[in-house]
Amino acid sequence: MDLEGEALANSSWTRPITATSFQIEFEFQVEGKGDGLYGDGFGVFLTKERAEMGPVFGNRDNFEGVGIFFDTYANSRQSHSFPYVMAMVGDGHTKYDGANDGLANNKGACEADFRDKSVPTKARITYDGASKYLNLKLQTKAWDQWDDCFTLSDVQLPPLPYLGFTSVTGEVHDNHDIISVTTNVIAKGDFPMPGKKNHTPPPQKKSGVMWYLKFLAACGVFVALVMAFKMSKGSNDMKRF
Repeated sequence: MDLEGEALANSSWTRPITATSFQIEFEFQVEGKGDGLYGDGFGVFLTKERAEMGPVFGNRDNFEGVGIFFDTYANSRQSHSFPYVMAMVGDGHTKYDGANDGLANNKGACEADFRDKSVPTKARITYDGASKYLNLKLQTKAWDQWDDCFTLSDVQLPPLPYLGFTSVTGEVHDNHDIISVTTNVIAKGDFPMPGKKNHTPPPQKKSGVMWYLKFLAACGVFVALVMAFKMSKGSNDMKRF
């Protein structure tokens, strides 16, 4: 997807995703000539519908699924700075709160300086259908430095969702490029679940008494083996005699 110009919209969609657990990684670039005013950003969608143009970063409103918005323009006064990355879980009936930059729909978000960067900017979406866990990480500061943006729980995607990238510009505009996209199936246990830590418990310390008892037991076994050897040797000597 490549969009440059004023008052334009564009989109790119994939075939349905058949896996229930997957990871999507994509490289993108947002840049422009404006230093103070620019916009509007782009959206990433995992939805039941596909390729229906509309007012939500170029996609239709009232969508069913998840929309992740890389927003570069503030439509109203907000307590956070822009660029801003936000997730919305659509039920097919709820409208996007565009006048307030999605404030009423915000399920998870982070401030992310992804515009006009010298380092390749990337995003990684991880979704597990069994636990309904969705996580977004961003690479915007340095190569292979992935920062958590948000984690959502209890997210039920539609069966066989479409992956879409959409963008729209207004009177102010940027260049929005999706450079590459990779999708991988995730096997169970390949990524950490929320609330669980992957660690090995430290070995328990053994008390001095336990160590002494084990030492005595080992000595007893050794003495028994020596006595058995002597008895066997004596029996053999008697037979030879």
